Amino acid sequence: MRKIVAVLTLSVQIIFAQNISQKLDEATKNLMNSSAAISSNLSFYVSDESGNLIYEYQGNKGFSTASTQKIFTAAAALEVLGKNYTYKTTSGYSGTISSGILKGNLIMSSTGDPTLGSWRYDAYKPENFKKKLIEAIKKAGINKISGNLIIDDSYFDHQTIPGGWPWDDLGNYYGAGVWGVNWRENQFDINISGNEFKSFSYPLEGVSWLNDVKVGGNSDQSLIFTAPHSNVALINGTLPAKTVTVSGATPNPPLQLGVEVKQWLKDSGIDFSGKVMTNSQLEIEGKQIQQLSKNNVIFTYESPTLDKIIYWFLRKSINLYGETLIKTLAKEKKGNPDFKSGVAYLKEFWKSKGINPNMINFADGSGLSPQNYVSAKAEVQALLYAKKQPWFESYYDGFPTQDNGIKMKSGTMRDTKSFAGFHTSRDGKKYVFSIIINNYQGSGSTELQKILSVLK
Repeated sequence: MRKIVAVLTLSVQIIFAQNISQKLDEATKNLMNSSAAISSNLSFYVSDESGNLIYEYQGNKGFSTASTQKIFTAAAALEVLGKNYTYKTTSGYSGTISSGILKGNLIMSSTGDPTLGSWRYDAYKPENFKKKLIEAIKKAGINKISGNLIIDDSYFDHQTIPGGWPWDDLGNYYGAGVWGVNWRENQFDINISGNEFKSFSYPLEGVSWLNDVKVGGNSDQSLIFTAPHSNVALINGTLPAKTVTVSGATPNPPLQLGVEVKQWLKDSGIDFSGKVMTNSQLEIEGKQIQQLSKNNVIFTYESPTLDKIIYWFLRKSINLYGETLIKTLAKEKKGNPDFKSGVAYLKEFWKSKGINPNMINFADGSGLSPQNYVSAKAEVQALLYAKKQPWFESYYDGFPTQDNGIKMKSGTMRDTKSFAGFHTSRDGKKYVFSIIINNYQGSGSTELQKILSVLK
């Protein structure tokens, strides 16, 4: 009798799987025969939670991923660094303190904290950092600084932008670079009425603007161009004839932090008339860089834990976080904090977890580069691996829940759309899926969502 029940149960499962597979195949073919996808390439892979194949359409073919690339970076970071990992920012001095006077430089350094000054974390906003820093300076007995303020941005290498990022993206907020010292997520906002600048979220230090914006249309079609270390920024494109907020990438975040700290000192009654310098600037000028001695540290500020960083990384698709994680992994595991080392390590990591290296060709940690090529099968394999790990809850929590109830990370780039995630159907069956489409001419993701609705 038990054998009969087992056979019947297996038969039902096979019939059900075939039914779902047929529905997915029909929906996929309808999409690929549509005018929006007639010249598109699609990689689609669906498994159950045990890894058994449910449906595959060119699942092992690699395509440009957009932001679903983040699922690889986030999982590797949680496993390698640990969910309680924190970044540290330290402040201290060179020289001596006597009678309230610091006869030397005030020095600030960081391990690349991408959340420093972020507005996303209740206890870590810019005003929190300001309060604790000024308290530490006063507690050290300093009420006058005779030297300069040095921002040590040397923790990572000098390349702040991954190779392969399109120039159109670099000056926009989602194209912010990674520095040894990051500040306010390296982002600024401009309120613009038509083509007239009204206000900035904070004054950008030493930046002059070229404004080629035209008034027209009903939506923001502008682009900001800022290069690292540059003192000239360009904005062009079109904006509607009303006040809108446009966000860009700060061209020199370490300098920006230093200028704000200088003002904090003044506002707090600490006498400071020196210069604000970054170690990068000292190098450019051929001068000796200044680094903080462990014996002279007066303040250590820790970031939120990595699990909270991963939450926002996946939930809001923050490219800055992904590239910081890539450099952090490179620094921790390779001793060389450049993008090339970090991307190579990320590929080694997933190869060691059983993913065919020919199905993962990473170019960055966020998916902004169109040179990332990954297969849908590889994405599903990464999700299945993560599902078995003790840190999975922290990972899963970051995946946005879509209007159709599916828990997934999405990605959008020019002519590219991708989805990867998890879904539990109404009858309790659990699926893991990835769908990547390139050269897609559709205006939205409705047709792709129709395919995934089959799993409901």
